[in-house]
This record gives sequence, structure tokens and C-alpha cells, in this order.
Amino acid sequence: MKSSRIVQNILARYEGETPGVKGKLCQMLMHGKLRGTGKMIILPVDQGFEHGPARSFAVNAEAYDPHYHYRLAIDAGLNAYAAPLGPLEAGADTFAGQIPTILKVNSANSLMSGTSGKNQAVTASVDDALRLGCSAIGFTIYPGSDNGIDMMEEIVAMRKEAASKGIATVIWSYPRGEGITKDGETAIDVAAYAAHMAALLGAHIIKIKLGTDHLMLPEAKKVYEDQKIDIATQAARVKHCVQSAFDGRRIIVFSGGAKKGENSVYDDARAIRDGGGNGSIIGRNSFQRSREDALAMLNKLVAIYKGTE
Repeated sequence: MKSSRIVQNILARYEGETPGVKGKLCQMLMHGKLRGTGKMIILPVDQGFEHGPARSFAVNAEAYDPHYHYRLAIDAGLNAYAAPLGPLEAGADTFAGQIPTILKVNSANSLMSGTSGKNQAVTASVDDALRLGCSAIGFTIYPGSDNGIDMMEEIVAMRKEAASKGIATVIWSYPRGEGITKDGETAIDVAAYAAHMAALLGAHIIKIKLGTDHLMLPEAKKVYEDQKIDIATQAARVKHCVQSAFDGRRIIVFSGGAKKGENSVYDDARAIRDGGGNGSIIGRNSFQRSREDALAMLNKLVAIYKGTE
């Protein structure tokens, strides 16, 4: 399939990358209902590690089956499906080549003690991604955690290996830990900082949370006020995070978070679109709904990103 001019322009921004990595990015950008638009919707299903099976899937029992998520992503015409090793292996043969996949190579769990520090275990390898035909690896870092330095060093090594084997890297950059207040996890100065850190680490696709208008860091707050940086609306805050990702030279998508009303999901997508973001990575807000409702919602999100809604 010939890539669109929009996709070619996006790929041209990755000047230091191998043809293999660019090919994998192109594969995702040219797949599904948003192919060629430069926009993406990705289905991530790694919440079982973080929250446990019942909290993740009991509300829609079909979602206990990894095949359910493959089918949902394929039938919804999404750009990619992201999951840890086990779920991808569970459907790798049945769904081979039907949708680009992202192997989530590290994960946390909620059974750890509150004093253990915010961290994630490495649970898969680049060779696993290669064996399963994945387009990318996905890795979470926790800026603000006392373990954050170790996580950054881990992804630097894995990114280098992945790039050498023609596989792209997605970094989930989620501020949390000892250095971050609860409100600070989504404060706009912290969110923009997290996006910039992921870009500095070499992420090809950056995943962050939508920011609020809260400012956590006193030194940053002064700059925001002195320079009159617009953070008044969600679209303005998205624009600022895009600017922080090398002035839009890196693909940046925003997570949907916990399940919420459909109108909130749509409002978020419009803000991402209007702020120049590349799209949504939306898990619980899709698979915790019935298949019929999820497909209808995802179809409307596609229309929003195409500018027809």
C-alpha cells in the first residue's frame, strides 16, 4: 500500500531511524479506518496486570478472552493493538497479519506494598516482539519515581536493540511516585515534561495522559505565567504537549483513563484533534463496554479524528 503524503511527512521527521523502524511506523499509520490521516486509535489491554482480572474484565466477561480484544481492534478498524506477552501469544497465530501489534514489555501490579516504590517489571523482550511479528514494543516510565532512573536506563537499552531489529518503540510516560503529588500526575507542566522526557529517550510514539490546568512545579509555574502559556482549555493543553514533543516532530497519543461517559470520551478526542495530537490510546473506555457499544463509540471516534463529527 502506498503511503499518503501526510504519513510520508510524519516519517520524514524521524531522521535518525532505520528503514525498518520507519516501515513499522508506516504500517501502523496506514492501517485501519484512519489510515493515511496521520491520526491513530490504539487499543491497549494491559490493565489486567495493573488492576487484576475482575476489576478489568468482569463488567464485560467476554473480555477475559484475549481473542476478544484482537477481534475488537480488527473489527473497529483501529491502527494497532497493544498487550503484554501472554495475550498477544494467545492470538498470534489466529490473527497473524490482521492488525499491527505492540508488545508491552514491562508491567506493574497492585499487589505490591505501598512502600515498594513505583516501578514496573520487565516481562518480555525485543526478541519476543520480533517472534510475534509486532510493529513496536511498549514501555512505561514513571517520571517522579525514585525508580524512574532505572526505568529510563532499561528503555534506552531496549530501544537501541529494537531499532537495530527494525522495531519501533512506544513510551508510556506516566508521572507518579515520590516526587509527584496526586494532582501533579496530570498537571499540565508535568504532563508536558513527561512528553518531552519520552521524546528525549528516543520514543517513536509517545503516550501520555491528558493534562489539567493545574501547575505543580513552582519554578515552572512562574515561567507559564511570565510567558503567558495558554493552558485554559483542553485543546490548548494538548497543543502545548505536542509542542513539548519536539514541536510536533514525534507522534503523540493520549490515554483515555478510567471508564467514563461517552460524551466525555468524545470531548477528549475533539480536544486532541483540535490541539494537533495524533490520537487516542483507549482501553477501559472500549473493552469495558459491550462489543456493540464499543464498536459504535470507536466508529464515532474515527469520525471525530477525520473531522466529520
